[in-house]
Amino acid sequence: MFYETEKYDFCLLIIIMTIKKTDIAFKGRYLGITFLVIVQFIVGLIHMFFGAAMLSGIFSVSSYSGTPIIYSAYTLVYGCLTFFFTYLVWTTKRLGWIGTVAVSFFVILADTLTVFNLFNVLGIPKFAAIGEIPFSIVIIVYLLQDHVRSKYIV
Repeated sequence: MFYETEKYDFCLLIIIMTIKKTDIAFKGRYLGITFLVIVQFIVGLIHMFFGAAMLSGIFSVSSYSGTPIIYSAYTLVYGCLTFFFTYLVWTTKRLGWIGTVAVSFFVILADTLTVFNLFNVLGIPKFAAIGEIPFSIVIIVYLLQDHVRSKYIV
């Protein structure tokens, strides 16, 4: 499925996070931010594409989700928010940092509740939730590092 790529993104982000933060920069940005933006743009595009495809009926998730319309809309909105906030992160806007952290925290909360069958109104499939939790944790851990926070004046 389309969540298979998140496993590889997670491993690459861990590698990038271990690189010394002051050594490598691209266009005045840390390499970690550049990598994060590339991965998040891809994730946003994938979610927007599949969200729109599911809403239009081209792609069905009825076998994975108990509420396919809600999950389709959630996927599309998540993709749009990810894409928007990633652009703001790239342009070094504070709102981009705040939005990316907020969306990642929401994903962790919603997916954790899904994994433990506590609250699944959004209809998130478990296989998707299991892949998104570590990915979102890595994003938050990276964005909460002092050198990154100071760049966004947070």
